[in-house]
Amino acid sequence: MRKKLYFLVAFTIFYMVKSFALSEIGEIRAKSAALYDSNGQMLYEMNATEALQPASVTKIMTMLLVMEALNRGEISLDTMITGSAHAESMGGTQIWLKQGEQMTLDEMLKAIAIGSANDCAVAVAEHIAGTEEQFVKKMNERAKQLGCTSTKFVNANGLDGAEKTLTSARDLAIISVELLKYPEIIKYTSTWMDSVRNGEFSLANTNKMLRTYDGMIGLKTGYISQAGYCISAAAKRDDRLFIAVVMGAKTKEDRIDAVKTLFDYAFKNYISYVPNLENAIKPISVELGKKDNVKVVAQHINPIIIPNNSKANITIDIEREEKILAPIKKGDNLGNVIVRDGTHTIMKINLLSDENIDKIGFSDIYMQFMKFAFMKQI
Repeated sequence: MRKKLYFLVAFTIFYMVKSFALSEIGEIRAKSAALYDSNGQMLYEMNATEALQPASVTKIMTMLLVMEALNRGEISLDTMITGSAHAESMGGTQIWLKQGEQMTLDEMLKAIAIGSANDCAVAVAEHIAGTEEQFVKKMNERAKQLGCTSTKFVNANGLDGAEKTLTSARDLAIISVELLKYPEIIKYTSTWMDSVRNGEFSLANTNKMLRTYDGMIGLKTGYISQAGYCISAAAKRDDRLFIAVVMGAKTKEDRIDAVKTLFDYAFKNYISYVPNLENAIKPISVELGKKDNVKVVAQHINPIIIPNNSKANITIDIEREEKILAPIKKGDNLGNVIVRDGTHTIMKINLLSDENIDKIGFSDIYMQFMKFAFMKQI
């Protein structure tokens, strides 16, 4: 039988909030916007599902596929990437990559994340998938896996021609949340200035808010005349990390103001929260084991974001066995912690065994019996 312990914490969480009134968050002068936390919780949306052109914010997905290939060990930062005639033919922002020129993936990522280099985005795409066309197929497959519903990529860099890349503020936020699961990318997206080609070609980050907004760490700006000014921005203070997506702003200033409005609202109104698990991690009795109790640990959890002025209650239900029958292996699931906002589950934490405990054998039982008999005679 599971024993349930219930207690209340003086917080509330508005999980998956649909939207806020304009007066609450401020004016957003753009076609669409979205505000998310790093766990993928939506905090604000404005026209967030409309399919719009993202321009170079497309490179968020390009960088995600690169980081996933790195994580799988298919490439390394020292991998040499060779420029092709197709990559050389790219227009827009570029580092003037030449056909046959080789650069490390590390330098290519600098050029993509800092300088928004269209030619390098294509060169990396060709290296990973063979052709840009095949890479775009991977981009669209990954977007579908992530639950993006308004997205169709047509190239690796967002430099649209007759066929146009389309996505939404919500989808870009979802992709950005996934990209930030690889914190190594922040080394590139948060860099203000750097260079490639042994210092011969300078790079300046297209995200000017890196120098003006506290906590800004990226991620990617974009602009073409048809798309307007777009951005997927990320800012972190303490253990609070937020993503703000703005699409279709008319001017750079409108884009900056919109991002600042979204982040100011988030940092002012939300705090991070981790449930108190003191009652969950107490040892559990063991039956027929070589130890009487087993140590319990909580599975690692990330803080969740909740409103800092909440007055309702979060309920925390701890479900665990009163006794566990040996044998027990380290890592065995011995129970769960369920965190709810009303009837809505917002967090589930596994309680795990922190040690191995073997089952007692016949010889152990015999020795215990003899010890008991001896003590009784005394």
